[in-house]
Amino acid sequence: MSQELTDRQKAVLDFVHAHREQHDEFPTLREIQAHFGFASPFAVTRHLQALERKGVLTRQPGKARAFTSPASPKRPPLIQIPVFGVIPAGLPAANAQYVEPDETVSVDAASLGLRRNARLFGLRVRGDSMIGANIIEDDIVFLSPREPTPGQIVAALIDGESTLKRFLRQQGRVFLRAENPRYPDLIPATELTIQGVMVGLLRRTTPT
Repeated sequence: MSQELTDRQKAVLDFVHAHREQHDEFPTLREIQAHFGFASPFAVTRHLQALERKGVLTRQPGKARAFTSPASPKRPPLIQIPVFGVIPAGLPAANAQYVEPDETVSVDAASLGLRRNARLFGLRVRGDSMIGANIIEDDIVFLSPREPTPGQIVAALIDGESTLKRFLRQQGRVFLRAENPRYPDLIPATELTIQGVMVGLLRRTTPT
């Protein structure tokens, strides 16, 4: 178990963490010395050795920057996803999406199984037609602009109106299905355009 740190040791450890976050590597003795105004690199070494004894730094013999910090793991890569208004999870509605994003959210790319350069957009859900898929009012669904396969949840423009539904194909016919028995299947009369395939979800409220 690590021992309690002095104020100076906490400051050194905080600097190490901040430097690793910004530069993705451990600071040099000279960089720590310059930041704190220590008289020599030896003073830095003493602080690092004390942090090592207290279990918050680990030495890596034979390396130029010979310490790592198990207490400060690298943060996962984040991607910024624009949220373009709302989409009905109910009956389709015209003009449900906007050109300018209402907000941007930061999401761990790995948690969605995506690359950092993935093209995504978000839409805020209105309605209850997808509750059977655990998608509720005010959830933000993340979508990738790609062709769907049957069974995937999509944001679609059906006969000029937007909606969030499950994309299905039967006997060569495509249609949209809700995850709530109160809503009928939606069969396009003239047009069905898939705007995005759902790849993730952000919930900011707790369902009641």
